Amino acid sequence: MTAPSTHDVTELLQAWSAGDEEALEKLTPLVYAEIHRAAQRYMAGERPEHTLQATALINEVYLRLVDFRHLSWRNRAHFYGICAQLMRRILIDFARSRRNQKRGGDVVRLSLDEALIVSLEPRADLIALDETLKTLATIDNRKSRVIELRFFGGLNVQETAEVLGVSPETVMNDWKLAKVWLLHQLRKQKRDEA
Repeated sequence: MTAPSTHDVTELLQAWSAGDEEALEKLTPLVYAEIHRAAQRYMAGERPEHTLQATALINEVYLRLVDFRHLSWRNRAHFYGICAQLMRRILIDFARSRRNQKRGGDVVRLSLDEALIVSLEPRADLIALDETLKTLATIDNRKSRVIELRFFGGLNVQETAEVLGVSPETVMNDWKLAKVWLLHQLRKQKRDEA
């Protein structure tokens, strides 16, 4: 099967915005593979025992997309950008609900053997990352959006540039600076908590 053209996807998005419910039915199979890849990227960064699966994440995205049916979709990249935001929100909501559960919902249960193993791969705390991205958004919203679209949405530089209405060079500069800033802030948070 060949990949759908950007033009086809954009036309269907615009028809859906105009109220054509059949357009969403035609759109779904055209964009599913890309959304699934983005969900898999999201889930790859989660802990191995995470109870939410990529398919469940996609289903939740589709349920929330209904609220966006009247949005004036600009293009395919705009659609994937919105999907990236939705995935991020879903995962953050899920992480917060797990952390707030009664009886130690935030406690990681380990066997004694597992507790003695020191991991060389630090796991990013999704909630800390979200809070740091919110802080970055107050300082430089575009850099925050670049991280969101590229990291969470899996958009490439060109697609990110299209969504934000800037040049690919600007996206790359923002990407580099924002990553350094985020790493610095997350490390600082970790030191402050210790």
